[in-house]
Amino acid sequence: MKVLKFGGTSVGSSENIRKVAAILRDYQQQGTEVAVVVSAMSGVTNRLIALGDVAVSGDESYLVDLERLRLLHLDTMKRLNDNKLHPEGRDTIDKLFAELKDMLHGVFLIKELSVRSLDLIQSFGERLSANIITLYLQKIGINSTFLDTRRVIRTDNHFGGSKVNFKETNALVKGFFEGNKSMVVATGFIASTAQNETTTLGRGGSDYTASILAAALDADEVEIWTDVDGVMTADPRKVREAYSMTSLSYVEAMEMSHFGAKVIYPPTLQPAISKKIPLRIRNTFNPAFEGTLITQQSTGKKYPVKGISSIENMSLVSLIGGGIAGVPGVASRLFGALARKNVNIVLITQASSEHSITFAVSPKDGTIARDVLKEEFAQEIKNREIDRIQAEEDLSIVAVIGENMKNTPGIAGKLFQAFGRNGINVVAIAQGSSELNVSVVINRANISKALNSLHETFFLSDRKSLNVFLVGTGLIGSTLIEQIKAQAAYLMEERSLKINVVGIANSRHMAFDEGGIDLNTWRKLVDKPGKGIELSAFIEKMESMNLANSVFIDCTSSAKVIEFYEDILESSISIVTPNKLANSGPLAFYEKLKKQAAKHGVKFMYETNVGAGLPVINTLNDLKYSGDKIIKIEGILSGTLSYIFNSFKEGVPFSQVVTEARSKGLTEPDPRDDLNGMDVARKILILGREAGQKLDIKDVKLEPILSDACFKAPNIDSFFEELKKEDGRLEAMRKKAMDEGKKLRFIAKVEEGKASISLQAVDAEHPFYSLSGSDNIISFTTQRYFERPLVVKGPGAGAEVTSAGVFAEIISISNHFIQDNYKFAGGYGG
Repeated sequence: MKVLKFGGTSVGSSENIRKVAAILRDYQQQGTEVAVVVSAMSGVTNRLIALGDVAVSGDESYLVDLERLRLLHLDTMKRLNDNKLHPEGRDTIDKLFAELKDMLHGVFLIKELSVRSLDLIQSFGERLSANIITLYLQKIGINSTFLDTRRVIRTDNHFGGSKVNFKETNALVKGFFEGNKSMVVATGFIASTAQNETTTLGRGGSDYTASILAAALDADEVEIWTDVDGVMTADPRKVREAYSMTSLSYVEAMEMSHFGAKVIYPPTLQPAISKKIPLRIRNTFNPAFEGTLITQQSTGKKYPVKGISSIENMSLVSLIGGGIAGVPGVASRLFGALARKNVNIVLITQASSEHSITFAVSPKDGTIARDVLKEEFAQEIKNREIDRIQAEEDLSIVAVIGENMKNTPGIAGKLFQAFGRNGINVVAIAQGSSELNVSVVINRANISKALNSLHETFFLSDRKSLNVFLVGTGLIGSTLIEQIKAQAAYLMEERSLKINVVGIANSRHMAFDEGGIDLNTWRKLVDKPGKGIELSAFIEKMESMNLANSVFIDCTSSAKVIEFYEDILESSISIVTPNKLANSGPLAFYEKLKKQAAKHGVKFMYETNVGAGLPVINTLNDLKYSGDKIIKIEGILSGTLSYIFNSFKEGVPFSQVVTEARSKGLTEPDPRDDLNGMDVARKILILGREAGQKLDIKDVKLEPILSDACFKAPNIDSFFEELKKEDGRLEAMRKKAMDEGKKLRFIAKVEEGKASISLQAVDAEHPFYSLSGSDNIISFTTQRYFERPLVVKGPGAGAEVTSAGVFAEIISISNHFIQDNYKFAGGYGG
């Protein structure tokens, strides 16, 4: 025999009741004997409580709400009976509502609502739903019998959450079911005293009813039918990738329910545990799914972590003082005082020095607990043996749960590693000697980020995800988006990496989607006329979303964006950017950004600042970190100037080369922005700083290629006129170099703490001699690479290679979040 319990959502409408009936018919056709326990229709219990509250206040409007509730049940019955009112059913509903009306009228008259009266008022929800379902089952040919469980479940008179007399209850249950051949439909949640006064079984009461009946009848299994696919690895409302687990042990299920899982409730399990009866959590709306089986010992693989549970809103109270260290009875007095005020403690932790005792309570109990302790320890506070009693608000508890954690080293390490990489501070920690769970208290604002980062760590350790926020949808930004889209399937298959672009902004619009913006249609969101955006609004939204594994991509050349870098890093969000302005600005700002990234455990990556997609900065850092000494760095760092001087040959005036380069789109609209050498100056400055030199832009000695007249020309046409006047001088330089077997190259250099840029003639022995096209080339002369410098060469400009360099750094950041590659699995009641 099986006992099936259906929750409020499962019986919340005529359509859902039909789904329940279909499940029961399947069992009947299979020859499986079942007993059914049902809750009140979804939301009805709360409405009944509200009726009592309105009535006791002396407000007659409770009658209007009462009638609405009656019509809801009549309408449900009518829809189940071919749009006709079932005569017997209507009589039953009318009688129940007449009784309820009389009850509420009494409350209205005497203006008193006792806990006993409230229990009786709440009982109508289950009595109504069970009657309606029984009649519908009879209508479709399933022989069924209504059971008001007040007839068979006996409790004490502790109204609002009574205790069951199992000896008497078991006898009554067995007596009712003996010889009964029909399918019993029982009311959940309600019971009665020996004096036949109505009581309720407290939170999770309908599940408890099912467990009580199952234990009394020695059932084979209890099935709790709800609206999720069993027990989930984490709360699916906060963790999109949470999934249901096949099995849990009783103790794991109880731990998870204690820490916030809503599918199961600890007292529910007790009668079943005593008889070792399995429980299964199933989904009324997906009956083909087997759900989660809860047994004495979890079946299947022995995964270390079985679930990540949480309590979202908690207060933390601490008793702190050197005078309590080593003093017997302090804990006894503390917990005794709290017990007398009915303050329930969820988590306890104490420093080994005994200098403080910290415990977590619900927010409503936080102030009470603090005041109680101030009263209890008034003398110690007066004697300064206790320094203070403090209460912290807006906190959450996250618990990692699993029976086999005690056999697996490193669980706590992985937890703190995941939190550290996402900027989540742990306020308190508690772990029992059984190592069944590790519980931490964190800031409430970080609850979603914490759950997602832990879920990825313990359940998706072979898969990683990054949440990307992109500012700048010009050539580089838009190319990057297309590259991410094109590589999505490959990255998932080969690296188990998912890149979610969750925010995009340009100068006109911004768009966000926590689940990931559709990269096939992103242009429709931001590529349209607009009044412009406040960049601060984008940053604030990004920070408020507080997503795990977040990366900010700056694909602009804007000085305004870099003003937010420090704040972004402080929010534990990594930055990737080809924008050179931050790293070539004031030295103090550059150093501060580096320190901020290190302090908050995030990445600040800018490989594309120099050489676009070439591995220049990474190569430099590899040399430096491996202990090599950087002696000299030389480079041709402008693709535009590389092309110009590679194309400057006999018979072709310099001005003509520049004109042709501009016509091919290889220069800025105003070529002076390339020819002035400032872009090269910023790049060599960055390389110098990366090599450890304390340099500012004023320290870079730049020898201009052209005369002041060229740069001071009022417009581009005037510039080209002035440029033609330079042809003779530059041709003479070119010819002299050629006669000496050399070529002209615009070379930037850092050596002995000094940075310089000049036009030089190099011979065939120099690594820059054979450069062609618009390539960049960088030479590192070090202690290890002294006779033959290490050379990096290749395309140093262009949207494709620059965005590819940014893309590579995004992928690199995924390694920052990677955990040891072993798989965990488990469950959360969501």
